[in-house]
Amino acid sequence: MTNEELKTTITGLLADASFEEGGEFLTVNVEAGAWKIFASHLRYDESLQFDFLTFCTGIDWKTHLTMVYHLDSYTYHHNIVVKVKLDAAKPEVETVSDIWQTANFHEREVYELFGVNFLHHPDLRLLILEDGWEGRNPLRKDFEDPVNMIKL
Repeated sequence: MTNEELKTTITGLLADASFEEGGEFLTVNVEAGAWKIFASHLRYDESLQFDFLTFCTGIDWKTHLTMVYHLDSYTYHHNIVVKVKLDAAKPEVETVSDIWQTANFHEREVYELFGVNFLHHPDLRLLILEDGWEGRNPLRKDFEDPVNMIKL
């Protein structure tokens, strides 16, 4: 399926979706409230079958956070990037770990490093950092490290 065909199919599933132009991958912007249902369609719709979440990560823009999901279809050999804008003061979005098992550890990493709360995640706890780092979120731009004097 070409990117234009993907756009048409995705717009049929989610009329509010917007697209970014000029990148290597087809990039879809989705509201946080629509993400879970849209993700389910991407995974299980017979014409799309995005059966693998390659990775997801967070980006801190100071004014807001963005979740970025890279999805592949091994069946049809197409891929997309989905971006979900989150409130910086209360960053939360539904988990997709029940749709793609690979999201489990990716979401845990984003949780500890950026402070994104993945609603209904089955095991949302620290993954990399040691105990005592809960809520400190070292990849947030407002993180201050008094030992290394890092401030963005």
